Amino acid sequence: MTDRQLHLGVILTGAGGPGRPKTWLYDDLPLDSSVNVDWYIELSQLAEKGKLDLVFIVDSQFITPNSPPHYLNRLEPFTLLAALAVSTKNIGLVGTATTSYNDPFNLARRFASLDNISHGRAGWNVVTSGDSGTAGNYGRDEHYDYDTRYGRAHEAIEVIQGLWDSYEDDAFPRDRATGQFFDPSKQHALNHEGTYFPKVVGPLNIQRSEQGWPVIFQAGDSDQGRDLGAALGEGIFTHGESFEKTKAFRTDLRSRAEAKGRDADSVIILPGVRFFIGDTDEEARALEQRANDMNWDFDRAQAEFGRAFGWHDFSQYDPEAPFPDVREIATLAWKTQADEVTDTALREGLTLRQTVERFAAPRRGHFVGTAQHVADLIEEWFTGEATDGFNIYVEQPAQFRRFVEEVVPILQQKGIFRTEYEASTLRGNLGLPIPANRYTAAREASREHAAIS
Repeated sequence: MTDRQLHLGVILTGAGGPGRPKTWLYDDLPLDSSVNVDWYIELSQLAEKGKLDLVFIVDSQFITPNSPPHYLNRLEPFTLLAALAVSTKNIGLVGTATTSYNDPFNLARRFASLDNISHGRAGWNVVTSGDSGTAGNYGRDEHYDYDTRYGRAHEAIEVIQGLWDSYEDDAFPRDRATGQFFDPSKQHALNHEGTYFPKVVGPLNIQRSEQGWPVIFQAGDSDQGRDLGAALGEGIFTHGESFEKTKAFRTDLRSRAEAKGRDADSVIILPGVRFFIGDTDEEARALEQRANDMNWDFDRAQAEFGRAFGWHDFSQYDPEAPFPDVREIATLAWKTQADEVTDTALREGLTLRQTVERFAAPRRGHFVGTAQHVADLIEEWFTGEATDGFNIYVEQPAQFRRFVEEVVPILQQKGIFRTEYEASTLRGNLGLPIPANRYTAAREASREHAAIS
């Protein structure tokens, strides 16, 4: 067995996420799956049965009538993950929360609470909110620009990690014999003064968990996003478009992390991918084709296509005319994605229809075939160092069950995936160290210095 172990997560998007508007039509998916806590519990327990590392709950703060079905009606992540925490034992629980429209103290407290409820299994997917319409839901006339969003995110993470260290690990003796519940010398105010958060005093009113801090996850392909992930991210979500692109992304993130003085192995890359498993490769491809045909509708795709451009209405243009260069309206939205779309369309002379088809139409995937074929391909990407693992999109529960019952055992036989959980915490199962409490570390360093002197 190799020392390096594969990591696997599962993304639960219920009724259907971006580009998958007809997922809810599958017979084995509850019609109310996105708000059905029993469904989430069932799938999380199945993932835990397969010894997967984590369950990932996506989120956003703004919708339109053209938003994906799952986005229109779904449970709030903290509430949902707390329910999953008491329904599972080992699997990690990762939720999305934005730094653009949350204060650090509140985020620190909510994630620390989830981390304590789950006994050290919480993870935070840091986002900066690309939907510019979110501003209107939080009393603002305009969304933050790119630099401000990422500046806030960077500072927010540092503030939150500081708040998570408010109590040293031995701050609560809870000694009935002596009557001492709490050691005041082990409580620390943060007294942060910054650019985006001028004053955060602290301390946070909750202890650290068994894993010290929740694990920080991040997804972002812009330079600012990659720098944020390299500086502070521990798990990085991305898209698994191809072996070559995924490996280039991983190489870049690891290089950036090392340039910031971090151990490259402390950054775990997990591309999101879809799997279709059949008794034969042909059957699996037929399942994929059915799903792609079912989910493809140009008008629907064109409406959803506007999200990256601040929900711009592309239906006002002739679909057979050249793609319109309206990237300036994406400055406060998904700028990197809008620039990529526009640059490609202009460079190749694509029409609006061709552009939507290029970027939004379902594509043939890599991980399609028999369980053996899929497992072999996973091994190839993993041992070829294109990735550290995968995040699995769940659309058909029956397909995910086949992955757990047929693919996972092959990966275990190959010696690249666990047969039992290594630890009871998310950090432990991801092979990440417990961060030392900064105040305890400073005291110990001072003692060592004094002893040497």
